[in-house]
Amino acid sequence: MQMKICLAQIKSVSGDFQANLKRHLEFIEMSQGHACDLILFPELSLTGYEPTLAQELEMDFQDTRLDVFQEISNSHQITIGVGAPISVSGGVAIGMVLFERDTTRKVYFKRYLHSDEEPFFMSSEGFGGIINSDQRIALAICYEISVPAHAERAFKAGAEIYMASVVKFFNGFDKALSRLSEIASQYSMVVLMVNGVGIADGLECAGRSSIFDTHGRLIGQLSASDEGLLIFDTESCEVLSTAIG
Repeated sequence: MQMKICLAQIKSVSGDFQANLKRHLEFIEMSQGHACDLILFPELSLTGYEPTLAQELEMDFQDTRLDVFQEISNSHQITIGVGAPISVSGGVAIGMVLFERDTTRKVYFKRYLHSDEEPFFMSSEGFGGIINSDQRIALAICYEISVPAHAERAFKAGAEIYMASVVKFFNGFDKALSRLSEIASQYSMVVLMVNGVGIADGLECAGRSSIFDTHGRLIGQLSASDEGLLIFDTESCEVLSTAIG
């Protein structure tokens, strides 16, 4: 089954849910101009990646402010993945809330946390992180790409595509790209990574959302500073990139 997968490289405003919600809706509308079937946003995209504000910004994954995403998913037949700090028993987890057409929303939780995140977030279990029965797309959140067991589990689950929602800064970014290329070639999966731009947690995000083919070759990448869309056609393997000022 052919799909068009869209990576939305946005500049989240730290702590401003309403401003970020508006930007998400704008990017979803733009993706519809390219007939995309799935759009994924960076880690904690709805609030910005701000660990020290986790308790202040946390939300229930059934928060009614997110209902608009389900309405769009239903009416435009698009799957939407957004990042948010989600309330769980005993604390806050880093979540990717997923909206699929005429389906109850669900949340994928970041299982593997970086040591810097552990004072602010909890590891948690949501659904297994495999979506789309035809393509079998495995989900990952940032640091999880560095944990070999995560990609191996996705491969054993039959994933053909591995999608990572991240916030990566310039320091260490090339290492992350090398790891994504390695995952692609080792498991013969297409690997997609969506990053943010702008400031998060006091540092500048490195952008450069990327796509790797099943041989680990970089076939598409956005800039380090501009917002934009990076779109992958699963049938033709064509990539379209659009910078947004």
